[in-house]
Amino acid sequence: MEIIGYLRVSTDQQAESGLGLEAQKSAITEYAKKFNIINPIVFSDEGLSGAISLDKRQGMLEAIAALTKGAMLVVAKRDRLGRDPMVLAMIESAVKRKGARIISVAGEGTESDDPSSILMRRLVDAFGEYERLIIGARTKVALKAKKEKNQRVGHIPFGKKLSLDGIHLEPNILEIKTVQLMSKLHAKKTSIRKIADIVNDKGKLNRGAKWNHASVHRILRAM
Repeated sequence: MEIIGYLRVSTDQQAESGLGLEAQKSAITEYAKKFNIINPIVFSDEGLSGAISLDKRQGMLEAIAALTKGAMLVVAKRDRLGRDPMVLAMIESAVKRKGARIISVAGEGTESDDPSSILMRRLVDAFGEYERLIIGARTKVALKAKKEKNQRVGHIPFGKKLSLDGIHLEPNILEIKTVQLMSKLHAKKTSIRKIADIVNDKGKLNRGAKWNHASVHRILRAM
């Protein structure tokens, strides 16, 4: 019996969640011992969302390529394969074509292909997709609330700076003056490349870097 392990953590997946790479590997290793396999081959995708397409998941592609007839692709939990039903369907199809099968250490209906097990897998996948959508919705609401409170959300916009409390944003007067200069030049039909040259010559840099056509265009578009 050949066992190929697969690990995945998303960009927001924290080790303390219980599904960090080491925890997943440990679960797969313990499962492999049932078949007298001490060090199973393991592939991983780090920092990748469960919704990302299969062609962008090098670890999964390598794991599938390593499968032989009768082998098992083992994961700690089924959602490590992915959280998008289409992605899961593609992975299952690819594994089946290799004559192998997917096994979740947590069970989740992967023990057999009887109707009840298949139903269990579909339910697990559906709840995984639902959880992903709920998390996405909550994140959008949280970010919107932060913006309304003028709190930092990711990258600090040009023209703003972080307050001393490390949470809120306040106007950056020097950057605002740079934006105002760009706006005046743009109103005079000055080309974007020329605007970049002018602000650079005046020493009004883009947070230490020189302005170019693209960076000036982003500022003007955001106004």
